[in-house]
Amino acid sequence: MLGKIMPLSKIVMIMAVAAMVIGIVFVVQGVTKADWIKDRMVQEKISASIGGGNATGYIDSAATAQKAADKLKKDRQNIAPTYGNLTSYGAGGHYDPTNPNPYPPNPNQTIGAAMLKYNQALVMENYLSLGVLALGFTQAVTVIGVFMILVGIALMAVWAAIRKKKSGGAAASP
Repeated sequence: MLGKIMPLSKIVMIMAVAAMVIGIVFVVQGVTKADWIKDRMVQEKISASIGGGNATGYIDSAATAQKAADKLKKDRQNIAPTYGNLTSYGAGGHYDPTNPNPYPPNPNQTIGAAMLKYNQALVMENYLSLGVLALGFTQAVTVIGVFMILVGIALMAVWAAIRKKKSGGAAASP
C-alpha cells in the first residue's frame, strides 16, 4: 500500500537522512552541553584537592566531581550523621544558623556554625552530584546520536542496495 504512494527507496532515503540529521543534532548537543558543564565547574574553582582533579587544580569531570561529592558527604556526616540529627540540637528542630549555644558533639563551635557548615557542604555535594548526573546524561545523548548516525548510514546502504537491485532488474528484462 505504502509502495503505491511512495517508492520504498524514497522512504528508506528519507529515514536515513532524518536519522543522520537527528544523530548529528544529538552529538552536537551532547558535546556542547558537556563542555559547558565542565567549563562552569572550572569557573566555580572548586579545588581538586576535594576529589582529585585536572592539571589546573579544579574539578572538571564527572569522575572527580563524584569523588569530591563522596568526600563532602563523608565530611558532612562527621558534623552530623543526618540533617535530622543536626536540627535536633536547635530550637524546635529547625535550621537556625544564628544559634549561639555550644554544639554538643563539638563544644568548640556553636550549633549555628555547625548548621551553616553542614548546609554549605550539603549544597556543594548536591551541586557536584547534579554535575555528575548532567555529564552522564550528555554522554548518553552523545552515544545515542552516534548510534543514530550509524543507523542513517546503514539505511543509506539499504537505499543503495534497493536502487542497485531496481536498476539491475530493469536492465535485465527485455
